[in-house]
Amino acid sequence: MLGLDKEEQRKQKVNEVKTFSVPYALEEIKENISISTNTPCKPSREQIINQAFKFHSQGNIPEAEKHYQYFIDQGFSDHRVFSNYGIILKNLGNLQEAELSYRKAIEIKPDYAEAHYNLGIILREIGKLKDAEMSYRKAIEIKPDYADAYSNLGNILKDHGKLQEAELLYRKAIELNPNYADAHYNLGIILSDLRKLQEAENSYNKAIKLKPDHADAHSNLGNILRDLGKLDDAISSFQKALHIEKDNETSTIGLGTILIMKGEYIEGLRQIKKGEGFIVFDNSKPTMKIYS
Repeated sequence: MLGLDKEEQRKQKVNEVKTFSVPYALEEIKENISISTNTPCKPSREQIINQAFKFHSQGNIPEAEKHYQYFIDQGFSDHRVFSNYGIILKNLGNLQEAELSYRKAIEIKPDYAEAHYNLGIILREIGKLKDAEMSYRKAIEIKPDYADAYSNLGNILKDHGKLQEAELLYRKAIELNPNYADAHYNLGIILSDLRKLQEAENSYNKAIKLKPDHADAHSNLGNILRDLGKLDDAISSFQKALHIEKDNETSTIGLGTILIMKGEYIEGLRQIKKGEGFIVFDNSKPTMKIYS
């Protein structure tokens, strides 16, 4: 008999922080400015903002950072600048500075939902889960149709073990945006934890339909299909996950587990070893456990 330890579902990746939309069409911003302390006539507030937004939208992060910092050093204040600068700081790994930048954006514009949302992402990453929860709730209070905020709040509540509440939040995110693949995926994780396997299967299938290259969704679907006794379908799901992400250890071990269940011991053991898993035999009874 084969006994499996409870496999922890792979966590949803935090949604990417959004850059504030550039307020002017790029073709309208034709003037390039260069920052120099020796320039007799310094660029205006709006010139600096426009140029910073232009560089940021074009992916020229060093120049965008330079212009945002120059804007701030001049004593100017704009919620969009502090929010966008926070995005750059976050992506550079300067989380504490990013937190301060988002808080400054909120201080300037308290009803700026995106800043509360982005602050929540930062706070979660630095382990301030309660504060992150409050930030997401504030974003939702300001913008009740903010699907991303509902989904990320669901992640926080899942971390706290509040699975039923998290389920409701994911369902709300899906209600607001039925094509939100990650929300369907997150809901699948919750339903799996609640052992609502058929519903979990449906959620993962919806996520895959919307985002066919979602390796983790294929992998988690494989786990569900295995638990439902659909071994051949589970093998197919793990193989699809590995086709998308060949080094996906969860899928490699999952595939090996099913092959052993089907009596293909040599190939099953090879896959488990490849995924850096290991097997523990219980000599007191005819069982073994597979660990990742």
